[in-house]
Amino acid sequence: MIVISEDVWSADFEALAESFPVLREPDLWSNKDELKAKLADATALVVRNRTQVTREIIEAAPKLKVIARAGVGLDNIDIKAADDNGVVVAAALGINAVAVGEQTVLMALAISRKLIELDASTRAGEWNRKAGREITGKTWGLLGFGATARATAELLKGFKVNVLAYDPFAKPDAEYLKSINAELVTMDEVVAKSDYISIHLPATAETKDVINSALLNKMKSSVILVSVGRGEVINEADLETALRDGVIAGAGLDVRAQEPPKDQRFTDLGNVVLAPHVAGITQESQAAINQVLVSEIRAALTGGAQKYAVGAVKQAK
Repeated sequence: MIVISEDVWSADFEALAESFPVLREPDLWSNKDELKAKLADATALVVRNRTQVTREIIEAAPKLKVIARAGVGLDNIDIKAADDNGVVVAAALGINAVAVGEQTVLMALAISRKLIELDASTRAGEWNRKAGREITGKTWGLLGFGATARATAELLKGFKVNVLAYDPFAKPDAEYLKSINAELVTMDEVVAKSDYISIHLPATAETKDVINSALLNKMKSSVILVSVGRGEVINEADLETALRDGVIAGAGLDVRAQEPPKDQRFTDLGNVVLAPHVAGITQESQAAINQVLVSEIRAALTGGAQKYAVGAVKQAK
């Protein structure tokens, strides 16, 4: 049995269902006890980011062979527990990087050119020709230098920006850095020198609330911040204060600390663009991700080779 606990489906999954029994319940993620019960006979589990695949969940599925993650980030899956129980974790990492990069640049442009405000005023019958600002020639900071950050940098080449990147784990080739007009620097340098900063950091104990009042106060007052990594890296109360007090100029938030958020924070601010965690969700990226996941599930259930497995189990399979 293949259990799909969130909104994941495509023609590729329809084809998979012709060969294997599939239980598709998009809201199953919200009921832990029901999820555990449905996993009793499951050989595969398909999730996005809402299903918390804890050790308890994994151990409730004794027949489980593979967990397929649709999207970027594995913070909702206990990789160690999967390894301990011989379960492969398959994730189409990097497949939606271009989609995230496009959304990152789009949000920065929307704030820079005041598009949300101008759209609303024009619809109201006004003709308010406010001046915006250009990205071209500015300094763009990347916090994190993984697949989505690099896709963003590639897209920004046409804007002739100077790229400053911070990532203590990245070891990019010097020629590649030169090709995107980038250099690796400290976080303080990114924060102090950038006109635009996009956040591509994962959610870890070290990154939680790393964007706080202390860091925000080191930024240029004209900086525009775009968050497309994980919402937990931003202290939202501190960011709201910074936006209201003019400490920074604007923000684009695709991700939030709590999703969906229960508060109305940021909704009355004209210098903020909000989106419901859709940076990586395009027709093209979802088709590509689903194709990869279906291939990985077939391989796991039939003993075939897997290309997108993560964790220790991938070495044993």
